[in-house]
Amino acid sequence: MTRIKICGITNLKDALGAVELGADALGFVFAESPRRIGPEVASQIIRSLPPFITVVGLFVDERAEVVREIMKECLLDALQFHGNESPDYCKLFPRKMIKAFRIKDEETLKTISSYKVNAYLLDAYVEGMAGGTGEAFNWNLAIEAKKIGPPIILAGGLGPDNVVEAVRKVRPYGVDVSSQIEKAPGKKDHKKMRAFIEAVRRTDGKGEATR
Repeated sequence: MTRIKICGITNLKDALGAVELGADALGFVFAESPRRIGPEVASQIIRSLPPFITVVGLFVDERAEVVREIMKECLLDALQFHGNESPDYCKLFPRKMIKAFRIKDEETLKTISSYKVNAYLLDAYVEGMAGGTGEAFNWNLAIEAKKIGPPIILAGGLGPDNVVEAVRKVRPYGVDVSSQIEKAPGKKDHKKMRAFIEAVRRTDGKGEATR
C-alpha cells in the first residue's frame, strides 16, 4: 500500500481527523511557514494520538541541538530535513531520516545519492520557498530518482484531483500532502482530506501502486 502522510498539522481536530480517515503519518512543521507549530502544542497533539501513527518533524537548516530537544519533547518517530542540510548532518540523529529535495531538473538528481537516509521526499522547486508550495513537478524525474535506492515519497502539488495519476505513474513508497487539502494555511479541509486518502486507497486496491 502507498503510505500517506498528511503534513502541516497544527491542531488536534485535524490530527485526529487524518488518523480516522486512514493516514499513516502526520507531519509537524518546526520551521518558518504558515503551518509552523511550537513544540509545546505539537507535543500535546502527539500525546493524544493513538498508537501506530508515525509522527514526523520537519526542519529547515535548524541547529542540531534544537532538533534533538524537539525530537525528545515531541516523541518524534522520524525527522524530515527540508533545507540545505549536508549528508553528515543527517547522520547526527537516532531516528528514521527523510531528506527532502526540491526537484528543478535532472541536475538535481545528481546531488541526492550522497545522502544515506531512509527515504527521499521529492518536492517542487520554487525560488525562495523550502516547501508547501502547492506546485507539482515533472514526475518523470521521480521515476528516475527511484533508481538511486531509498524509497521515494512524492510531494509537491498533490491533491484529490491528481494523486491517482501520480501514484499510477510513479508508484512511490508514499505520498505527502498539505496545501491542496486546506481551507486556509494550517487548517485542513476534511472533505478534501477524505477525497485524497480515498483516491489513494482506491488506486492501491486496483493493484496500481506498490511500495
